Amino acid sequence: MRTSRLSSRHLSFILERFALCFFLLSPSILSAQQPSVPQVPPRPSSSQVDFAKAADEVLQSMSEITGLSLKTPLKKTLRSRDEIRAYVIRQMDEDKDAAKRYADTKSAEAFGLLPKNFDLDSFMIELLTEQIAGLYDPKSHEFYIADWIPVEDQRMVMAHELTHALQDQHFQIEQWLKAARPNDDAELAREAFLEGSAMAAMVDYLLGGTGKSVTNMPEFDPSILTGDIGSTPSLQKAPPFIKDSLVFPYFAGMTFTAAVLKPDGWSSLQKVFIKPPASTQQIMHPDLYKSGHVPAPVTIPSAETSLGKNWKKLDENLMGEFGWLEVLKQFLGDARAKPLASAWNGDRYQLFENQLSKRLLLISRLHLSSQENAARFFGQYSELLEKKHDHRTDLFRRPNFFSFDTPDGSVFLRCTGADCLVLEGGDRALFIELNKQIGLGPVPQPDQKPGVAATSTVRNWPAATSTASSR
Repeated sequence: MRTSRLSSRHLSFILERFALCFFLLSPSILSAQQPSVPQVPPRPSSSQVDFAKAADEVLQSMSEITGLSLKTPLKKTLRSRDEIRAYVIRQMDEDKDAAKRYADTKSAEAFGLLPKNFDLDSFMIELLTEQIAGLYDPKSHEFYIADWIPVEDQRMVMAHELTHALQDQHFQIEQWLKAARPNDDAELAREAFLEGSAMAAMVDYLLGGTGKSVTNMPEFDPSILTGDIGSTPSLQKAPPFIKDSLVFPYFAGMTFTAAVLKPDGWSSLQKVFIKPPASTQQIMHPDLYKSGHVPAPVTIPSAETSLGKNWKKLDENLMGEFGWLEVLKQFLGDARAKPLASAWNGDRYQLFENQLSKRLLLISRLHLSSQENAARFFGQYSELLEKKHDHRTDLFRRPNFFSFDTPDGSVFLRCTGADCLVLEGGDRALFIELNKQIGLGPVPQPDQKPGVAATSTVRNWPAATSTASSR
């Protein structure tokens, strides 16, 4: 469940994989430089000739800013809202089949990021049609823009999307992005650099003549560009996770770009394409990208045999720091979520669905940066699980072990060393088997008093070890 599946490139988390570069145009983004976009588009106010001339001028400017030359002529066209909507639907179908999109939605639901039975496909089509002002399609190598926007107001969108066109001619961005698969977190990180670098180039275009640049400004808060991003009709109805997933590649990506291009500026762009960010953690903490820190590889034993034939695996992937930040924010709030998410150092999850009852079963394993941070995670995530599951019975708590029952199966949380294992929607037998295979140590019995040795089934199982050094 890649979060960027809900982003403007893909509208995704998690969420979120259109194989094109969209650009969100909020009514108040850079309002000092650009007038607001009307909610009901007027009739086209510019001809194809005016559009092509403006696009050529902006393309030349973006080539000068980024240092990327135009290798081949670029096709440029105006498109109506209906044409853009049809394109969004076509790209959605081509990039993922219905089964994969269903799995993405159910993963977000299982983590508590989307309401149950949320119609993500329909919502994203509506949202993208409302938001897209222009795009570059790396499949057809074509740039097109909404025909209801006056030419002078199109230039900001052109600056962003034509940067993608130049990047594509030099680095084949479609293949470069998909090379991260099947790691959703790594793919979102690459997407964030693509969108963030195009945002940085767009801002440099708008700063033209001032002597300032994103890459030479000592401090730059990209949030000043977001404006009231929730003011449009669809975004007002969007769950918080969708809003965050839309914004993350652009603004976190721009902050990352500004940091990693220093001190040499745009001449360093190629280096990042050669050595792309490995995780959303590196996007959120550029110093970790510069130091070469990568998350620990994390595995989960196969549960298919234990679950039986009525259960189907829908999804298996990574959440990354961004994904876990979203989960923690959903239930604990920003102030508590950020320091806890920053202790992330690797994860993996599996999602299963019962084909008869449609009940979901979620297995998550995290590797934290230290034993102390794993203890913090245990304390706060046990609270999160209680908030997430309203109807609880048979609550059982011991040091580093927590469980309770719900109408949709039992919930378990276990932390040993720097590793934590979570099972939601399963039973004790499955949790004990997973715990045994991972090697997290003895599991307390429900009737066991604190301080008494645990069941001998796993008494001699070795303590969990990390496959990579903690940062």
